[in-house]
Amino acid sequence: MWALTDGPDGLHFQDLASTVQWERSRMSHHLRRMAKRGLVTREECPKDGRGVHVVVTPGGRAAIETAAPPRHVATVRRLVIDPLSPEELDMLTVLCERILGRLEADRP
Repeated sequence: MWALTDGPDGLHFQDLASTVQWERSRMSHHLRRMAKRGLVTREECPKDGRGVHVVVTPGGRAAIETAAPPRHVATVRRLVIDPLSPEELDMLTVLCERILGRLEADRP
């Protein structure tokens, strides 16, 4: 998850959900699956002790870097993301979510 790998210290759950524009329930479900795979940990928020702070594990960071080397990410951003308007990015998100939902439904 790109939003978690931009910084070394992770993000508060609500900030992460807001950054990727996901509902809390969807974010919670996704993070639960990622934690089960050892990609992230959920920790007590270091600033105020309230809420959940999500941190990428070393294994999670390695998985992201393997899947998307920095040069590849920069190229995709330049060619695919940067030319799109905010409205087009929203539509791309909707389409990708629909495809991912179908893939999840078809998973044995």
